[in-house]
Amino acid sequence: MEVVRKPQADWLASLQSLLTTVVIAVFVITFVVQAFQIPSESMENTLLIGDYLLVDKLRYGGGGFADHLIPYQPVRRGDIIVFHYPVNPHQHFVKRVVGLPGDHLRLLNRQVYVNNVLLREPYVIHNSPFREPFRDDFPRVNNPVPQVEAKWWQQMQKLVEDGQLIVPENSYFAMGDNRDQSLDSRYWGFVPRENIIGRPLIIYWSVRSIDEEPSVVSHPSDKLYRFAYAVSHLFQITRWNRTFHLVH
Repeated sequence: MEVVRKPQADWLASLQSLLTTVVIAVFVITFVVQAFQIPSESMENTLLIGDYLLVDKLRYGGGGFADHLIPYQPVRRGDIIVFHYPVNPHQHFVKRVVGLPGDHLRLLNRQVYVNNVLLREPYVIHNSPFREPFRDDFPRVNNPVPQVEAKWWQQMQKLVEDGQLIVPENSYFAMGDNRDQSLDSRYWGFVPRENIIGRPLIIYWSVRSIDEEPSVVSHPSDKLYRFAYAVSHLFQITRWNRTFHLVH
């Protein structure tokens, strides 16, 4: 005998399935991975404007009881991290860790020395032919530049010994790979451990800017046209060679 299911039972089953999916999605977004977009050139050529990332939020743990149950990784020098910008925690920044707690750090002629040892950084680029004293020979405790946060300028005076910056406990010194175009720890200070969200895992999509397309240039303020252009040329503007590219 064929069993006839009631419409109400089908509706309840569908609702249960939907709620289960939503709960799983919320859990994953909250605790496991989170999506971010690269908005600036500070991490070129490792990360480009228009890269969309999935960030591993379980990489470093959160300093709670679960840290003893799950084999989290410590933050290491050279790691790329996503974190709450210390000056404005509502903003998210992505930089590379250069200095760990206890490190003695300095820049001489654009090269980084940690504990008096030259740091090998094959991923770093310099796109400016001009050297700037504060940016390229850091730290300097005289003549601050306008970009330096006042609070950081005062704090830095107390942490410099023999021309080297000492990284305090539970703090990290982070810089962009594009050293000449990066607003980083040189200008606003350390990244507190509690500000670190996670580590970029993969570029799940990457799209180049349409601002240089001749057709778009002729319609600079027409948002509807720009949107329609991007949608209709989605295949062409996608950087397929970067899609599903692991970040390291």
